[in-house]
Amino acid sequence: MTLDDLRVFAAVCRTGSLSAVARDLSCTQSAVSQHIKRLERETGITLLERRPRGVTPTAAGHLLHTAVAGGLGDIDHALLRLRELVRGESGSVRVTTGATTVRHFMSAAVVAFRHHYPDVSLEFQTAHSSRSCFDALLAGGLDLAWITLGEPVRGIEQRPVVELPWVLAVAADDPLSAKSRIDMADLADIRLIGLPENATSRSRLDAWLAQHGVRTTSDTSVADWDTAILLAELGLGHAVVPDLPGWHGPAHPGLRLIPIPELPTLWTGWAVRRWDALSPLARAFAETVEENCDETFGSEAAHRG
Repeated sequence: MTLDDLRVFAAVCRTGSLSAVARDLSCTQSAVSQHIKRLERETGITLLERRPRGVTPTAAGHLLHTAVAGGLGDIDHALLRLRELVRGESGSVRVTTGATTVRHFMSAAVVAFRHHYPDVSLEFQTAHSSRSCFDALLAGGLDLAWITLGEPVRGIEQRPVVELPWVLAVAADDPLSAKSRIDMADLADIRLIGLPENATSRSRLDAWLAQHGVRTTSDTSVADWDTAILLAELGLGHAVVPDLPGWHGPAHPGLRLIPIPELPTLWTGWAVRRWDALSPLARAFAETVEENCDETFGSEAAHRG
């Protein structure tokens, strides 16, 4: 078996689709199948179970995938570091995160980093959830992920950076807009705009509301926090969202963000495979983002206080 065989196998386990991996690798589905067949022939056991809508690892396949996923990521990461050592400061920093993260958490940091490292390439890969970010990191080829912090994940180190309180977003003419704070009882009688499905923020919010005995209903589910804010400002519903500085001020004249003190705060920050294995450039970018967040969110917290 070869490293390519193992890489293809790990990709198939991650996506559950031979055809999707073939598209990503710009090869035929038959070529992908040959990699899998070679592994099954050499191990003497079936690794994938074919189903009408894709494939799933067998028990043996899960065993192999667990063993190779981290190892392949380490190898690919080491190869990237070697290439960066050859290039010096003209390397790259690869980040995976949600669609709106750069706008809210990284915009000023990107400008500052490019000013100090004009020859370095910043590459961003969009993910739809923290789980997708973790999978991308474990697969190798990426340096950093900006995530909503949740439960520990094997093979991943998480670092909290920004603490976000929860607010209820409503239109300026909504009856609730006159309140200075929202209590749990206020949430029991309204229909909420659902946060992105499979997002850590949604699962944590649902769990916290359930702990308070609050059962909510949703008219719709959105793809990101910004869309929830837009719908709330248009008067199309109410949204419980983390409080972000970008939503305050003249850009959103018809929006009111009312604190919900009873909800625990939400943490966002970095996820990496290993901090001590980060390249100097990736570490520099992470630190630049953290410094910018300290200034931006620290000022906003002082303003709220």
